[in-house]
Amino acid sequence: MPDIQPQISVVVPLYNEEENVAELQRQLSQALAGHSYELVFVDDGSTDATSAHVQKSDQVRLICFRKNSGQSAAMYAGIMAARGEVIVLIDGDLQNDPADIPALVGKLQEGSYDLVCGYRAKRKDTAFKRLQSRIANAVRSRFIGDGVRDTGCSLKAMRRECRRALLPFNGMHRFIPALIRHSGYKITEVPVNHRPRIHGVSKYTFANRAWRATKDMVGVSWLLSRMVKIDAEER
Repeated sequence: MPDIQPQISVVVPLYNEEENVAELQRQLSQALAGHSYELVFVDDGSTDATSAHVQKSDQVRLICFRKNSGQSAAMYAGIMAARGEVIVLIDGDLQNDPADIPALVGKLQEGSYDLVCGYRAKRKDTAFKRLQSRIANAVRSRFIGDGVRDTGCSLKAMRRECRRALLPFNGMHRFIPALIRHSGYKITEVPVNHRPRIHGVSKYTFANRAWRATKDMVGVSWLLSRMVKIDAEER
C-alpha cells in the first residue's frame, strides 16, 4: 500500500458476513467518494467465505484473526491499525448506513468535538429488541455516565488521538464513549439511519448480551473510578 496517510479510516469488524461484505464495500466506496480514505476490514475468525468477498486494493486492507475473538477485539485491532486522522466505526451487517459517514465526519471537523456517536432514531429491529436496548441504555448511562443515548449503535467517528483512551477487553465496544469522555475528550451525538438485517443472523442473544453487559458495566465503573489524569511537561 502506498505510504500516504488517508484522511479517514473506516474500521469494519466482520464475523460470518459473506452475504453482506461485498455490498457493504460498494456502499462505503460510494459514500466516501471524493475523500481520502482507507477501509480496514477485520475478519474475526469467520467460518464462512467472508474474507474471500473483500476486494482488496490500495484503499482496502484486510486483517484476519486466526480464531474468533469477539467484536471488541476486532474493533480494537482495526482502530489501532488505522492510519487516518479520523477513525470511523461501522458494523458489517449493513444495518448501519454508510451514507451517514460524511455527516459524522463533518460534525467532527467543526472543531468542537473529538467523538461523534450515531444514535438510531428509528430502529429497524423487533419491538422486544428495541425494549431491551432502551432499558440497557438507560441503566448504563445512569451507572457509567457516558452521556450517550444509544451506545449499541456502532456508527461513530473519532479523532485518531482518542484511541489512546481505549483498552482491549471483552465488551470494550459498548463503552467507547465512556472511556473517551472520562479521558477528557468532548462527545456529541447525531441521528443516523438504521436498516433491517437482510442477510445473516445477529451474533447476540438477550441472555448473553444482558449477562455480559452487566459484568462489563461493573468492571468499567470500577476502572473509571480509578483512572488518573496526567498533566505534566518536561523541563
